[in-house]
Amino acid sequence: MGANEDQEMELEALRSIYEGDESFRELSPVSFQYRIGENGDPKAFLIEISWTETYPQTPPIISMNAFFNNTISSDVKQSILAKLQEAVEVHLGTAMTYTLFEYAKDNKEQFMENHHPIHSATSISNIISVETPNTAPSSKKKDKKEQLSKAQKRKLADKTDHKGELPRGWNWVDVVKLSKTGSKDDE
Repeated sequence: MGANEDQEMELEALRSIYEGDESFRELSPVSFQYRIGENGDPKAFLIEISWTETYPQTPPIISMNAFFNNTISSDVKQSILAKLQEAVEVHLGTAMTYTLFEYAKDNKEQFMENHHPIHSATSISNIISVETPNTAPSSKKKDKKEQLSKAQKRKLADKTDHKGELPRGWNWVDVVKLSKTGSKDDE
């Protein structure tokens, strides 16, 4: 089986396993987040796993850059990522996203034993990511601006004047209609 077939099968499995699980979030068909721990738990953390084009033959990109993790020190993040990287090496060549999420859930207490919440603003130096050196730059996708369809552009142009501004009174209520309906109620 090719990498794409493996990814499709794993994607289907992840969707069925985590259906209705509030901790799981599919960011894209090749990128997933999982919150380890409950909301409000000071030792909860968020793991993001992104697949490369050749995953599962090559390791996925594991990240803890989410804003949710701002109270975790960089040493603890590095430690968690190192332990997850060890698990990746063991499971290389097989579907491992579910395995990594479950491994993190099972070892949450061990991962967070040295955790002391940081309450000050987090500096850029605390942003950590583990990326494999053989990851091709083509695997990163560029974000596109949302494009309007012709119909949406036409509708917008019809509502605005030549400067792109809405005409005066565009959201006013027709007073005559209101006075007519109000007079019927009086009778």
